[in-house]
Amino acid sequence: MTKGISEVDVRGKRVLLREDLNVPLEGGAVADDTRIAAAMPTIQNLSGRGARVVVISHLGRPDGKVVESLRMAPVAAALSKELGAPVKTAPDCVGPQAQAAVDALADGDVLLLENLRFHPEEEANDPEFARQLASLGDLYVNDAFATAHRAHASTVGVTAYLPSYMGPLMERELDMLDEVLQRPRRPFVAVLGGAKVSDKIEVIERLLLVCDAILIGGGMGNTLLAAEGFDVGKSLRDADLGPAKKIREEIDRNAERVEVLLPEDGVVAKELKPDADSRFADVGEIAPDEMILDIGPTTAEKFTGVIEEAKTVLWNGPMGVFEIDAFAAGTEAVGDAIAASGALSVLGGGDTAAAAHKLGFADKMTYISTGGGATLEYLEGKELPGVAALRAAANA
Repeated sequence: MTKGISEVDVRGKRVLLREDLNVPLEGGAVADDTRIAAAMPTIQNLSGRGARVVVISHLGRPDGKVVESLRMAPVAAALSKELGAPVKTAPDCVGPQAQAAVDALADGDVLLLENLRFHPEEEANDPEFARQLASLGDLYVNDAFATAHRAHASTVGVTAYLPSYMGPLMERELDMLDEVLQRPRRPFVAVLGGAKVSDKIEVIERLLLVCDAILIGGGMGNTLLAAEGFDVGKSLRDADLGPAKKIREEIDRNAERVEVLLPEDGVVAKELKPDADSRFADVGEIAPDEMILDIGPTTAEKFTGVIEEAKTVLWNGPMGVFEIDAFAAGTEAVGDAIAASGALSVLGGGDTAAAAHKLGFADKMTYISTGGGATLEYLEGKELPGVAALRAAANA
């Protein structure tokens, strides 16, 4: 196992810290500081131990060009507010200006370099660009689990040039996911929602091997119902039902070992609007001009009944369009049931996290992953390049 940064004396050292500060911006300010709050304990710990903290991150998708609206200054302002101390900035992440900013640091100072993705070499994992990044640190810490599935210069390449360590946030992410997947207390229940079955085929296949029950709602539920022959009207679903039919076969093959529940009813409306007329309907009674926008009360009751018995719950994807109050009851019922169950609960995915915060049960969950696509790939059983690079560096 890799050595953690908590075991290293960092006083006076330049610590090149990869964080995931890819936050949404509105009007030139950070609109959601969830990722900043997640990164803050590591930054505070390193600063408090006398490190010269050089934070690197990407922001948005500038495609290798300087995009003024994607500069890191608003992120630095949010970090400064959270830290209660100034966070310095630099106009680039490599080169003379970045070097000068690093050279000016005193012990305990925090510097945020400019957007990594202003350079095309970042996503290309260019060795020279990685070497330039590495020249700004004495050691490297990757605390950005959400980027660990990308083989970029700042997640993989830099490990060839510096002593490299896992950050606490990444360690926590891996520990929680490993506990769920490898050492679950049973019954182990997975709750899956969100938009597309095709995006989560390998996740479902893996969970069919380790779960006791899988509850599926949202757009995924619509697609699987359509694959069974139900008319789901104008509901959000995959256009290609081939992957869903494949999953149906897998579900049938594992039916004796794992219980899979799909929606039996839904909240339906003809329009996706807060004031739209809606009704409850069984899944066999959806009109062609209607859409399923949430699981219905019968489904919610059955889902919560299974969750109440769970000892471990993994939740990825809401049950409906929770952003609109009229279609949030199913997601809220699932969240409340998980909170009440006392189970070890891990939530993954940005929409699931947003639902947990909006509906008020975020602080009742054991862990909310910030991993996004990295979490999905880890759930599929794939090796993440950023994690593999750290482990290789530790064993070198």
